[in-house]
Amino acid sequence: MKIGFIGLGQMGKPMAINLGKAFDVIAYDLRPDVLPADVAAKQVNDLRAFADCTHVFLSLPSVKVLESVLFDHATGLTGILKAGTVIVDTSTTEYNATVDMGNRLEAAGFPFLDAPVSGMQKRAEDATLTMMIGGDRDLATVLEPLLATMANKILYMGPRGAGQLTKLINQLLFDINMAALAEILPVSVKLGLDPEQVAEVVNSGSGRSFASEFFLPNILNGVFDQGYPMNQAYKDLISGAELGARQMVPMPVLGAATATYQRALLEGLGDQDKGAMIKVFENLLNVAFRNAREGEQK
Repeated sequence: MKIGFIGLGQMGKPMAINLGKAFDVIAYDLRPDVLPADVAAKQVNDLRAFADCTHVFLSLPSVKVLESVLFDHATGLTGILKAGTVIVDTSTTEYNATVDMGNRLEAAGFPFLDAPVSGMQKRAEDATLTMMIGGDRDLATVLEPLLATMANKILYMGPRGAGQLTKLINQLLFDINMAALAEILPVSVKLGLDPEQVAEVVNSGSGRSFASEFFLPNILNGVFDQGYPMNQAYKDLISGAELGARQMVPMPVLGAATATYQRALLEGLGDQDKGAMIKVFENLLNVAFRNAREGEQK
């Protein structure tokens, strides 16, 4: 069994490294020398090296990139791989695009699963991600030894696209949580409360969430580059708006969170992580939710 892995970004790199600890893995990224020389997975510089792979995992930033990697007439995997090669997409992409992509791959003879992951970089490094599977249940069961090298919680969610739908629900809740923190925490500073103590109360009290636990320590220290950049993650909110429109479901809380996110993008914060949404309301109120030392440096 030879495994290929394409996309060595924030999540893909540690996933490929962990997969390579148990299986024969080659990996590809547009950037050379992403993988350290001392790991088992080996980086190659040409997709044609994947011709003998039995399974290929993808961790890519957008549908456009996926389309190119899979279906490009000159360099696409569908023209390189042998029929029967299993393709697993761990990227976060739009539901309709995933279903269409899976249908095209299956028609061309390539079994397909959508298997997006949740947990951010640290859990990818620790191989403790949550993975949500959409597609054929029997295929998902067969692949579990491979998947278990990257995730310790593997959940079969339903037919093709169900993994992406589940990931979307999770992401929208995450975005709403961060938007709420961005709106309320600067108010606490405006009222004269100490940011460090407020953060401690939030993260030990009923206001706690994964967003608060992950972002608040970084926000206090003025660090906004530890998560996925907002301009790349905005696709989730586009998908959420489309979902609400197609299902005729009013989602006013999501709409408010999206407005904060959009304001952050318009203010030029798109290359920073979602914690930077707080800057929208910091700027509005002329305050900073930072620890004392960071505040003195400013």
